[in-house]
Amino acid sequence: MQTGTLFSLAFYFIAMIAIGLWAWKRSTDTSEGYLLAGRNLPPAVAALSAGASDMSGWLLLGLPGALYAAGLVEAWIGIGLFIGAFVNWFVVAPRLRKQTEERGNALTIPEFLANRFPDKAVALRVVSALIIVVFFAVYTAAGLVGGGKLFETSFAGILPGVAMSDYMLGIWITALVVLAYTMIGGFLAVSLTDFVQGLIMVVALVVMPLVVMFGSGGEAGGSLTEVDVPGFLSLTEGLTLLAFISTISWGLGYFGQPHIIVRFMAIDTVEKVKTARNIGMSWMGVALLGSIGIGIAGRAYVERNGLVVEDPETIFIVLANLLFHPVITGFLLAALLAAIMSTISSQLLVASSSLTEDFYKLFFRKQASERESVNVGRICVALVALAAIAIASDPESQVLGLVSNAWAGFGAAFGPLIILSLTWDRMTGAGAVAGLIAGAGTVAAWIALGWNNQMPGLDGGLYEIVPGFIVSWLAIWLVSKATAKASEPLPA
Repeated sequence: MQTGTLFSLAFYFIAMIAIGLWAWKRSTDTSEGYLLAGRNLPPAVAALSAGASDMSGWLLLGLPGALYAAGLVEAWIGIGLFIGAFVNWFVVAPRLRKQTEERGNALTIPEFLANRFPDKAVALRVVSALIIVVFFAVYTAAGLVGGGKLFETSFAGILPGVAMSDYMLGIWITALVVLAYTMIGGFLAVSLTDFVQGLIMVVALVVMPLVVMFGSGGEAGGSLTEVDVPGFLSLTEGLTLLAFISTISWGLGYFGQPHIIVRFMAIDTVEKVKTARNIGMSWMGVALLGSIGIGIAGRAYVERNGLVVEDPETIFIVLANLLFHPVITGFLLAALLAAIMSTISSQLLVASSSLTEDFYKLFFRKQASERESVNVGRICVALVALAAIAIASDPESQVLGLVSNAWAGFGAAFGPLIILSLTWDRMTGAGAVAGLIAGAGTVAAWIALGWNNQMPGLDGGLYEIVPGFIVSWLAIWLVSKATAKASEPLPA
């Protein structure tokens, strides 16, 4: 069983590294090449790269696991994400692609903000870079947890001579492969591997629920209504107002995810943003429907066959091992790794770019050569990866929980800031700094107080992105009004 599966995975790993080597020859001579692929990404590559780096392991682990455990009501997360992504492509994508090039050819989000508000350039670069590195360490850890769960569930005892748990072995293998092609090939390697990984993911997301429902042999097919849980197929069963707001508000996070919106900066031309948007949203719609189908159909299959799944987030892995030929299982598990690795690589590159451009070159080596900058970026990729491995080392970690915290942190800190900096001319540098701090601080405080799980006097909690986004927006607006020049009239 394991031989065919391992063969498929080994082939996948080799292919990803080969892409990294090819990209190394094409686009790593300059910082713009290493960090943005020279702003020459075709629409299809940019779109699928944005989608694959966005969805991560939670698409095949976290979301199906939530649906498996609670039913169709958890689909509101996917609905909120689809709406948020759609608005993001319309509002942010064309403006960010145009303005980052016009404002000093900015290569990172912090650099763009510094160019947009030169009076607070240093503060913006430092604060935003700190937020990026901290939350990306958590976000990357979520992906590594997925890799650990994959190896722990599917390949127990694969290397008996290694004094390391299967979970930690999975984390290290995942991290090392991602590091190999990310450090070698930079943004072009990450984007091209994301494109391939996006194709693999969408095929797996279409095939899996169809086989679970209609597979040959009779034991795989059946009715979804066989799940003996009241309201399992209802979109409103047990849905409170707070729960609805929390799930649908996931879409707010899109405006502030650096690893996603950086793809907008790299699209070939502004005119090609529309084509990229159409491709990206089509891919996302199919992917989300497939993920929902895996969770719902997977629960029906487990109930029908009297199986026991201890961790709902492993339902995709369990079904892949039970229903498919080992070679196909390897392909499906490669799809899971694709989801995990595409996001990890994007996050590592963005975090390292902030450390390089917004710390190293800002405070230590302002005149660093292009080659030196690229090499420092590679070192920073490895450092962030090590921090993420440390966070992910707890085998009790949940993918969806880690993703939700990091998603909220970025969405609240950068979401209002990016939208207003692109659309409101009267925004000030002081307002920008205030928004960053207020958004990130509110999210951190909300999590620390536990109000995302249980609010005082209420039955449930409120997702931390909601208060964080609101507080950040208000801080930007109020501080900008207070610090604007008196001679400049402000809009009502």
